[in-house]
Amino acid sequence: MTLFNNNPLPYFTLLVLSLIAVSCSNTTDTTKEHLVFRYNEHKNIGSLDPAFAKDNADIWAVNQLFNGLVQMDDSLLVQPSIAKQWTVSENALEYSFVLRDDVYFHKHNLFKKDSTRQVTAHDFEYSFNRVLDPNIASSGRWIFNKVFDFKAMNDSVFKITLKQPFPAFLGLLTMKYCSVVPKEVTEHYGSDFRAHPIGTGPFKFKRWEENVKLVFRKNEQYFETNAQGEKLPYLEAVAITFLPDKQSEFMQFIQGNLDFLNSLDASYQDEILTTQGVLRDKYTATIDLIRSPYLNTEYLAFYMDSDVNEIQSAQIREAVNYGFDKQKMMTYLRNGIGIPATGGFIPKGLPGHSATIGYTYQPEKAKQLIADYKEQSGNVTPKITITTTSNYLNFCEYIQRELTKIGLTVAVDVLPASSLKEGKANGKLNVFRASWVADYPDAQNYLSLFYSDNFAPNGPNYTHFSNPKFDDWYKQAFIETDELERLKLYTKMDSLVLKNTPIVPLYYDEVIRFTQKNVIGLGSNPTNLLELKHVSKTN
Repeated sequence: MTLFNNNPLPYFTLLVLSLIAVSCSNTTDTTKEHLVFRYNEHKNIGSLDPAFAKDNADIWAVNQLFNGLVQMDDSLLVQPSIAKQWTVSENALEYSFVLRDDVYFHKHNLFKKDSTRQVTAHDFEYSFNRVLDPNIASSGRWIFNKVFDFKAMNDSVFKITLKQPFPAFLGLLTMKYCSVVPKEVTEHYGSDFRAHPIGTGPFKFKRWEENVKLVFRKNEQYFETNAQGEKLPYLEAVAITFLPDKQSEFMQFIQGNLDFLNSLDASYQDEILTTQGVLRDKYTATIDLIRSPYLNTEYLAFYMDSDVNEIQSAQIREAVNYGFDKQKMMTYLRNGIGIPATGGFIPKGLPGHSATIGYTYQPEKAKQLIADYKEQSGNVTPKITITTTSNYLNFCEYIQRELTKIGLTVAVDVLPASSLKEGKANGKLNVFRASWVADYPDAQNYLSLFYSDNFAPNGPNYTHFSNPKFDDWYKQAFIETDELERLKLYTKMDSLVLKNTPIVPLYYDEVIRFTQKNVIGLGSNPTNLLELKHVSKTN
């Protein structure tokens, strides 16, 4: 048995500062702007209920409000959170978590006495059952697919039993779906809990004016401390705006009205970065750049059940993989940010990745494959249509131009993100641009996109790729207890996928964060989770 221990807009700034001043009467210097961390969420936020924390915008917000049993650190190692320690049985099926006794829910009058109460193992039993409740319709139900049972043994011990060994299970429990919520509050609000969240996190909900502003306040009773024993968090508040335009977001950041800018957009990338991915000289005195690996693979996907002859042709799919220069694409379209995907679908930096199983730029080979297809099929004008969103139009137009040179006609169709999402889930798109960001740091997460039982819309296999050998290896990986052998299986599966070309890996992404010089402790991590409990700001 193993033991583990361990100014965005002026009126908005005024609103946040007034909230702080009113509710922190015992703090002498509460009206200074440096107490507030300000960022913009251009994609908006759909829900503050962790049961629906599917998109990055929601996950970032929920992460400030809620905790689970365990959490992931910046090195992708699972660390204690509400569970202070845990044991795993020798057969790797039973996980027993011992909870801290100093974790309390944010204050709410529904708790009556003291307006709060301590978190117990029974709260986790309720929270997990809530995610599984079909009436709730949580997007996180799949997390418990390999769970046989979970139960509160008493107030401080929570036990989970798996159906079969699952090496990535602890990582799965770090997802925000597994956050603890209070029964009395969720049942009082019902579906409106999305806008009345009560959790245990470093910040607590204060106000949400949808599509305009969202404010969190410091949780004075938060249980975590820093290495010196000082209470977290340091900030007094988090202020989120919802400017939908990325150029406007960028201007607000440059003017000092936002503390943080995430990712790189084509509308301003040349303004702020050189083609080598370095800050331009005029910004080095005022802005910091944080750049690190990101568990995200950007790719083109072919719908393998398509009745279009070109999509069914392995020659066409292989020619697309060989037919454009990914390094050139990254230099000129991403200012050098990101790693050209000449390996498999598993991104660089994640165990199981191989840099030798993918496709390099070989235009002459691509031309020959197209010529062979034309001769054998009698189709002298082969054509494919790539569907994308406007954010990735420049990539698809670059690929379009390059593939025209090898003899393949390419059309580009631009759809709203919601329409593309619906189309790829229901097999309406023959070729589409997509990305896969790791839900948890294990290559199995990526390979699940090619498992036959995961055909969309009931799972993430949007290509409808099917291969019996792959399926056998995929199932074998779940019960393989030797880590090195499991990684070999991952690489074999990835290689098999690439050989059958249901996808065209484009690049492995990087986390790009820009901060004002006075922001301290933000850091970065391969899952691009926004962690604010260690962040502070200087004057």
